[in-house]
Amino acid sequence: MTIKEAILKSLDDINGLTNYMEVHDHIIKNGYYDFGKAKTPPATISALLGDFIRNGDTRVKRIKQENGSYAYYLTKNEQDIGIEILSGSTETTSVKLPKVKAKSYNERDLHRLLSSYLKNTKIYSKTIFHEHSKNGKDNNQIWTHPDMVGVKFLNLQTKVSQNFLKSINRVDTFKLSSYELKKEINSDTELKKAYFQAVSNSSWANYGYLVAFEFSDSLSDEMERLNQSFGIGIIELNANPYQSKILFPAIYKDLDFKTIDKLCKINKEFEQFIEQTDRLMTAQERYYKSTEKELDEFCDGYFENDSEIEKYCKDKNIPNGE
Repeated sequence: MTIKEAILKSLDDINGLTNYMEVHDHIIKNGYYDFGKAKTPPATISALLGDFIRNGDTRVKRIKQENGSYAYYLTKNEQDIGIEILSGSTETTSVKLPKVKAKSYNERDLHRLLSSYLKNTKIYSKTIFHEHSKNGKDNNQIWTHPDMVGVKFLNLQTKVSQNFLKSINRVDTFKLSSYELKKEINSDTELKKAYFQAVSNSSWANYGYLVAFEFSDSLSDEMERLNQSFGIGIIELNANPYQSKILFPAIYKDLDFKTIDKLCKINKEFEQFIEQTDRLMTAQERYYKSTEKELDEFCDGYFENDSEIEKYCKDKNIPNGE
């Protein structure tokens, strides 16, 4: 069954006025079409329903709703739907459908995807809940707190070289990163707001990143300009976290210990993350493995295999992108 055939079949099954989201859900529920790894199947359904009308396909009709959206139906089912609904074009003849909210996911559902991606690059990461901070209900906290923090330790092969580097400069034995997460960024305004939020709440870290599940293709030039001007990197997160991409790398900067101190004072999770990092850096060789395990258990969980990823994305309604 093609995707258009699946749409027609669903319209026939529903046998009434319906919207693109209900058609999408019906297709999924009945297994009429496999969208594979497509990121936005509902948008595809919406576009194809519009194509039926624009191309003059007489099998499908639509009427405009009070909220400006469209309701679709099969022409052959007009009599079943009710002539009083379809006979006129005035406001009194349009039917008000129950508002169907598209199934979506929460921004924090993306954290586990990001933590898995970071773990694969040897970065330990931890979600920082700004609402747990002192004055956590203050909306301005989003400009202070990163969504996630990460630490990567320099992977020297011998204990002698590790100790030697620590004796020279402990700061060079690890790198701290800050991550600002968004579900999607579709406009220049959204990009600038999110980017400067990342600039603000990553000032303490060696590397700062803006991460989003979806970026509009039209924003590439502006992302490059902002990256070159302010040094915050940009990551496009994928439903398969290991297919995530660093679109623009972050520029290294020295740690801001005053801001680190401020964050430690107002947020216990951030303070514990810094404390765990310090423990691992200063651990004696015989305690290193147990201390590393302690840090790993403190940090965010991550996926062990692809089956876990697929189930998680399905349960959380995260589009399984290509």
